[in-house]
Amino acid sequence: MRAYAALGGLSLIWGLSFVFIKILAESAGVWGTVFIRCAAGALILLPILIAQWHKIERPIPWKHLIVIGVMNAALPWALIALSETRIASNTASVLNATTPVFAGLIGFFLFKQRLKLQQWIGILIGFTGVLVLIDFQIGGIFGSAFIGVGTMMLGAMCYGFGSHYVRRFTPATGVVLLSATSLITGAIVGLVMMTINGYSVMSFTYDTSFWLSAIGLGCFGSGIAYLLFYYMIRQKSPEFATTVTYLAPVSAMIWGSVLLDETITPSLVGGMIIIFAGIYYANRRPWKNARGLNKTSA
Repeated sequence: MRAYAALGGLSLIWGLSFVFIKILAESAGVWGTVFIRCAAGALILLPILIAQWHKIERPIPWKHLIVIGVMNAALPWALIALSETRIASNTASVLNATTPVFAGLIGFFLFKQRLKLQQWIGILIGFTGVLVLIDFQIGGIFGSAFIGVGTMMLGAMCYGFGSHYVRRFTPATGVVLLSATSLITGAIVGLVMMTINGYSVMSFTYDTSFWLSAIGLGCFGSGIAYLLFYYMIRQKSPEFATTVTYLAPVSAMIWGSVLLDETITPSLVGGMIIIFAGIYYANRRPWKNARGLNKTSA
């Protein structure tokens, strides 16, 4: 039951996170958003990490933790922030729902996981949902709509890869260490890239919405959310953890409509339903069996 409670809480947090990302991206830029999100989240987790430091199992897999920090935090969060400079937060959240689909494909091609016929069919249904979402303008993904739709899908790929990588290479690493190092790595990458692109903390637009978004996205959307996400991977599976993308888009649509006055279009709802149908079809067997898209996530 705790894992399911974590799933529900995380879906609410990450649904609202898409609104926070859109606000921060306008004030701090793409990499500034990554830096703020990771740094604020790290500040929440560092005291816990320090308190548990003597209990951490050695040796610590630093190289793998850095890879996870880049692939599960810095890179996808930059891609999501970049996407939301072009598309609505609710559209970004629905595209993020393709994470389990990409997790299945990445597991097959990179981690030697087997996929059954029903899982391939589920993947195809999921991609059909993406086509409905973008009104079948598939050429736009590789053209004018790449910064938006295309980059959002790349972010989902990063999440899928990161979930597999966590399961494969850091099975004994504690949730707090995993979460904190991911955020610290993301903060460092964000700061470096922000500086390279000519941004500094002095160039941010500081107002009430900035501070609320920074606190909400960093402390809750990153710090607490990461604990919940890795907890679900440990207690259940990567597939179970990534099914937060079933629920997050629904809350993101509501938050986006209420807070940002975003329109909920028929193609958005239709695409979301079809994507969900594909993921459900691929995962319709009990978790204890094939575990959905076969061992694969505001």
